[in-house]
Amino acid sequence: MKILIGQPKRENNLQQLIAEIKSNSEVDLMLFPEGYFTANYLEEVCHLANKHQTYIVTGYKDEKNKDRVFIANHFGKIILERAKTPENEGLYTPSKINDKNFSFGYLLCREIFQGLVGLENGKVDIIFNPIGVGMFSEEQYEEWTDEARKIAIREKAMVIGTSHADGSYRNCGFSIPIAYCFDQNGNHLLLSKNDTRTRIFDTETKLIKLVETI
Repeated sequence: MKILIGQPKRENNLQQLIAEIKSNSEVDLMLFPEGYFTANYLEEVCHLANKHQTYIVTGYKDEKNKDRVFIANHFGKIILERAKTPENEGLYTPSKINDKNFSFGYLLCREIFQGLVGLENGKVDIIFNPIGVGMFSEEQYEEWTDEARKIAIREKAMVIGTSHADGSYRNCGFSIPIAYCFDQNGNHLLLSKNDTRTRIFDTETKLIKLVETI
């Protein structure tokens, strides 16, 4: 499977998703950050998935501006959708899905810190971690990626995360955009910060290539 790891800037339309999906026809799955689009674009995102025969994994804002989980398969069918788990509660379900030959886990942004307990040996191949904005400190970056590594080892699954290229936590004005990928043994295949270039990860060869700017 070829997975596009996108780090778009926040936007009020789907311009960057459309550009990436049109320019990278070989991709099987598009991974975009938490809250990339709003509920009024649900139908269009599903249409894009079906038209281009690719999975789209991201997060969206509902009518109340609350973050929700989103995975559409390559037929444009929504196969995983739920609310984001509050910080002081156990991980909401469903947080994993089987679709044909693929099994995915999903941790929305800070749900990464609820994943060790919440996934409970989810027996999935890949766990996705769409992140809203970048890290507010180097310490948070280290804590976040270390937690992802632990989950990869515990679940024996690849863990892949990505944030927006812009924005900051509670508009604090400081942000470290990140993208990462760990293999099933917790080895890092990608640890990126302050580098928002698009990448394509091949799950078979474990190679990651940079995509030319659109």
